[in-house]
Amino acid sequence: MSKKESIAAGKTFLGIEFGSTRIKAVLIGEDHTPLASGSHEWENQYANGIWTYSLDAVWKGLQDCYRNLANEVKEQYGEPLVTVGAIGISAMMHGYLAFDSKDSLLVPFRTWRNTITKEAASKLTEEFHFNIPERWSIAHLYQAMLNQEEHVKDVAFFTTLAGYVHWKLTGNKVLGVGDASGMFPIDSSTGNYDREMLKQFGRLAASYEFSWNLEEILPKVLVAGEEAGCLSEEGAKLLDESGTLQAGIPLCPPEGDAGTGMVATNSVAVKTGNVSAGTSVFAMIVLDQPLQKVHKEIDLVTTPSGEAVAMVHCNNCTSDLNAWVGLFREFAESFGVKVDMGQLFSVLYQKALQADPDCGGLLAYNYVSGESITGFDEGRPLFARMAESKFNLANFMRVHLFTALGALKNGLDILLKEENVQVDKIYGHGGLFKTPVVGQRIMAAAVNSPVAVMETAGEGGAWGIALLASYMKNHKENESLAEFLNKTVFGGETGITENPVPEDVKGFDQFMQCYNAGLPIERAAIQCLKR
Repeated sequence: MSKKESIAAGKTFLGIEFGSTRIKAVLIGEDHTPLASGSHEWENQYANGIWTYSLDAVWKGLQDCYRNLANEVKEQYGEPLVTVGAIGISAMMHGYLAFDSKDSLLVPFRTWRNTITKEAASKLTEEFHFNIPERWSIAHLYQAMLNQEEHVKDVAFFTTLAGYVHWKLTGNKVLGVGDASGMFPIDSSTGNYDREMLKQFGRLAASYEFSWNLEEILPKVLVAGEEAGCLSEEGAKLLDESGTLQAGIPLCPPEGDAGTGMVATNSVAVKTGNVSAGTSVFAMIVLDQPLQKVHKEIDLVTTPSGEAVAMVHCNNCTSDLNAWVGLFREFAESFGVKVDMGQLFSVLYQKALQADPDCGGLLAYNYVSGESITGFDEGRPLFARMAESKFNLANFMRVHLFTALGALKNGLDILLKEENVQVDKIYGHGGLFKTPVVGQRIMAAAVNSPVAVMETAGEGGAWGIALLASYMKNHKENESLAEFLNKTVFGGETGITENPVPEDVKGFDQFMQCYNAGLPIERAAIQCLKR
């Protein structure tokens, strides 16, 4: 079939992902290449001490994103988007969306970015002997219980952003196992919530005498390949305000951005890993054996098909770096120079490769918000140097690229150096890797391992969830997700690889000594600079 015929026949797959700053939709063909895309820019708000998005912003953003996609399809191929083979919804993992028995939202959406659950996360980690990070959904629920928040007694269902959107489109309260593993611990042997930990939480909750038990209010867990419902009449109208898109389209299990990143980089098999570097940054390595210890810096989640994954997640990555690049643009435009942002990023990033390996003694922290790996509930971006430091543009750009991965490196050192986790190759995706070579070189220095970028990596999580929709529809009996991706989607492609440069590795280690020794400076900034 031609592309136009595929669209008309509904032989396509639609993936939609809610990122932290952009909602993106990608339509792919039977060969899994993108046919059209649409997007919508959005931002979280800091309201009453909570990082949040309004539900109104969720739906307006989704509708605008889908409208842009549908318009591009019509303009490029002359066909209206009436139906597709399957749809997938993905979003930022974790957080807390709680509803009562009438499906009303009980409190504003609490996103992954919040660091307000320290007490709950600590107590649950001790109880379970399993690390429960502050951003996990169960930490938000338990913290609300500890705070004696009035709404908790009325909770009938709680979920993630992807689970919420999927529910409203299909009527099904389900979640893909990868996203579910960021709500509550998963037992990889069963592909479901850990039974013993459910019982342990039940004992913790007994004194509150709520009418619900935890298992009743969690979404049902599904693994990749299973059907997760169909687009309802109401869901079709929610997604496509024009009324053109037909109901009845099957949906795959909704997933988190970690899982779709693994799929988009073909890193769902054992001993593969990927790093997603954008507003936040996280690294994931599929484990071949359990970790020896519980580490508060390491999350244990799963692939979309349920295999155990060690994850290092950091709240901050490129936001502060982007702000500095914006300042350089403003400087150039003050002289009447019109600047192309893509070129500006490329020039400044390339400059970092000319710097001293250890950044010349410069120091920076990119903490726009709190960073649990290094023990911060709040953040203050800052830059510091000594009078004798080598203060030039190359070192300035290098230190901001290094610090974007500073907290991540602390976590990865635990995995790679303490736990001796084996990884054959790391795949990179996200904004940090858009400029060729530079992001890969910096990441390779951080992990002392080869870092590859696929040509398709720029398509991101929306493409990844579209692939999961295709897998649900097209995989052969007993064909694993890893086999499907290797044979049907990637066909042996391994991407462009940058190997670690010894001087870079040594320089990053030297920078990290300064980075960790300087953390009290960041604490002082938080104490002195109040909102």
